[in-house]
Amino acid sequence: MLTPASLVLVGLFAGGVALAVIQSAGFFAPAGEHAFTLQHYAAMLLNREFQLSLMLTIAVAGIATFLSAAAGVALALSLRRIASRWPILNALVQVPIAVPHLVMAVLLINVLSQSGLVARVGYGAGFIGAPNEFPVLVNDPYAVGIIVAYVLKETPFIAVVALAMLARIGDEYEALAATLGASGWQRLRHVTFPLLAPAVVSASVIVFAFIFGAFEVPFLLGRPYPSMLGVVAQRRFTSIDLAERPDAIALSVLMSVITAALVWAYLKLMRYQIGERPTLF
Repeated sequence: MLTPASLVLVGLFAGGVALAVIQSAGFFAPAGEHAFTLQHYAAMLLNREFQLSLMLTIAVAGIATFLSAAAGVALALSLRRIASRWPILNALVQVPIAVPHLVMAVLLINVLSQSGLVARVGYGAGFIGAPNEFPVLVNDPYAVGIIVAYVLKETPFIAVVALAMLARIGDEYEALAATLGASGWQRLRHVTFPLLAPAVVSASVIVFAFIFGAFEVPFLLGRPYPSMLGVVAQRRFTSIDLAERPDAIALSVLMSVITAALVWAYLKLMRYQIGERPTLF
């Protein structure tokens, strides 16, 4: 029953990827290219902006994913007992998930920028001498604003996944460990975390892949240079110089390949950490 819809989705996705690969490999008529070449990939890989953007993107995606996973698991564990008695808490945790990332970015600009709410309150309370003395947290060189935006957005998502898994596994395994003399930390370390790991790892992979290719939040909260890869690709693709468009498409293909490789490595590492037998795929 799912086959027709799956074929449409897979066809559209595969068709888009195939078209991108073809256009980035020298078959882009608007720029006068009609022969196979890998010069666009070479140009991107050797480009200093790409190298800096790649490091920035991996760092932001990795840090934001790690913090979101840690905060999400902690939130789920703290609400585990209460949520079973108050189902409305599950709904409240899910509210931030419905907030678009663009809205979160605009909210942080109005709250955390040097002209934002927190800076004005700090100035009014006498904590700082002027609003511009407030730390630069938006469009800053360390991408703090971008990381904060994604942690605020993705923590509830991972918490909901973790809560669902905790409700599914119940208390039996932990109770059994307690009867065998395991302490609270031992139950958490050797029982709860391994049982939660598959769900949290899957959610973290989704978060990492999303952040790695994101555009709107880095565009609003990041610096013009170096920018995250999604911003670089969009800027080159919309350039008035059509010769830059194959470079942008090549960059998008490279982003897809790098994301797939990083996700594969991350999954292998997590499977090793939770004790699964290592395999190639």
